[in-house]
Amino acid sequence: MRGRLLRIFDLLLEHFGQRHWWPGDTPLEISIGAILTQNCAWRNVEKAIDNLKGRALLELNALHRIGTEELAEIIRPCGFYNIKAKRLQFFTRVLVEEYSGSFESLNGYGLDTLRERFLAINGIGPETADSILLYALGKPTFVIDAYTKRFVRNHGLAEAGNDLAYDNLQLLFMDHLPADTYLYNEFHALIVRLCQTYCKKVPLCARCPLKGDRGLAEGLTALPHF
Repeated sequence: MRGRLLRIFDLLLEHFGQRHWWPGDTPLEISIGAILTQNCAWRNVEKAIDNLKGRALLELNALHRIGTEELAEIIRPCGFYNIKAKRLQFFTRVLVEEYSGSFESLNGYGLDTLRERFLAINGIGPETADSILLYALGKPTFVIDAYTKRFVRNHGLAEAGNDLAYDNLQLLFMDHLPADTYLYNEFHALIVRLCQTYCKKVPLCARCPLKGDRGLAEGLTALPHF
């Protein structure tokens, strides 16, 4: 499995090039994007983040002080804005009150410790927590999202059912790949790009950059697409 995953990575990297994920200039901006993108197209997240920038709210203490209703109106473009405003405030409260309002202070904590703490924050699930840990903090954890699930299923890397649970899919990658932040970052970004371009809900297998690999081709039709 390790060899197959690394071969997939090399083929995707050759085809698409480096993706330079995640969009955002600071760890806070990246974290905000990870929270706001839940059930939302990225273009709308960008509008909400632009609104925050326009109000000088891409700063932990400023975001911590603003009222929930006011914050909700500012991030309205991202949808579910009332819920997401509360989630942003839950997250910033933890950083301000427990970690001195500084992302730098998080560097002294290990991946497992931070992941457990983030998952205890109301509204922060595994995908969001791992996105913040990987993209904002540079911790080696693999992000699993809907694209990753589609990719794994379509290419016969896991059977349906419990194997598609978040933790199981994450272990599929983390147990067989080096614990390397760059590799996890780039691989996930390449999978997203693959699923946006070829491995769609109605897949374009004939044009897929992975179709020419014999070991992969055997798995392409082994399982139904979803």
